[in-house]
Amino acid sequence: MDDVVLRCWRRQDAQQLSAIANNRKIWLNLRDRFPHPYTVMDAMKWVQLHHEDDPVQHFCIEYQGKVAGGIGVLTKEDVYRCSIEIGYFVGESYWGRGIASYAVSRMLEYIEDHFDVNRIYAEVFEHNKASMLVLRKNGFHLEGIRQKAVLKDGVLLDDYIWVKFLNKRK
Repeated sequence: MDDVVLRCWRRQDAQQLSAIANNRKIWLNLRDRFPHPYTVMDAMKWVQLHHEDDPVQHFCIEYQGKVAGGIGVLTKEDVYRCSIEIGYFVGESYWGRGIASYAVSRMLEYIEDHFDVNRIYAEVFEHNKASMLVLRKNGFHLEGIRQKAVLKDGVLLDDYIWVKFLNKRK
């Protein structure tokens, strides 16, 4: 997919980011620290926060020259330092085009090149079957289900844990 690019966030992305992120359907699949409604000010704060990460941990997903979503990682510490969590979203108008699957595949390559980890995982709420499919297509397997572990929008949900091993460590 030559028309999908992962790149660093830029200040001028804030307007497009807020336009796609201010969507309840997206918010229902993300942690509560992702605000709803999602304003231009929220987008500006996000871009500023991650503008100078080294190494870069959060990328804009660009599709045909427009902001289509975001993807990033959370590094872990202490005894969990060999693990990294991946997360992503794509704006609703871009759903069903393979953009998330491609972005995850590119991010996996980036993780291998820039982080000393052997375990990549994602947490997906029970109703987000599309995200589970994206992970399966990228070689993740279902490690487990934490039953009623998530409280989102007043509803208790199961949390599906998907994992992929890189075999960097023995």
